[in-house]
Amino acid sequence: MRDFRTLKFWVKAHALTLSVYKATASFPREELFGLTSQMRRSAASIPTNIAEGCGANSDPEFARFCQIAVRSSCELEYQLLLSRDLGYLSQPSHAELESSVIEVRRMLIAFLQKLRPSDPGPG
Repeated sequence: MRDFRTLKFWVKAHALTLSVYKATASFPREELFGLTSQMRRSAASIPTNIAEGCGANSDPEFARFCQIAVRSSCELEYQLLLSRDLGYLSQPSHAELESSVIEVRRMLIAFLQKLRPSDPGPG
């Protein structure tokens, strides 16, 4: 069992989630149960799945949770774009959050590649 708090990509994913919560606090009230809620769930899903995967009994099981975190990062990336295009996020805020989500996703993908040994093919 791993301690998720020691994983650099979890630390960055947690910081991203906090940033998304702060950014969505100024969204229109009518979006509270719409885009605001969706973005917060997508963002929180990233570090949550990493943490849950740390309790897994095997590397393949941990990899499955990390893959879910990758998918949540893709979902969040689109929601950030939508928020910018709707005028809820400024261009600088969008750029900063987008950069963070892409960085977390790249770190997760790199970790997944190390976690899954490459298949040597037929012997």
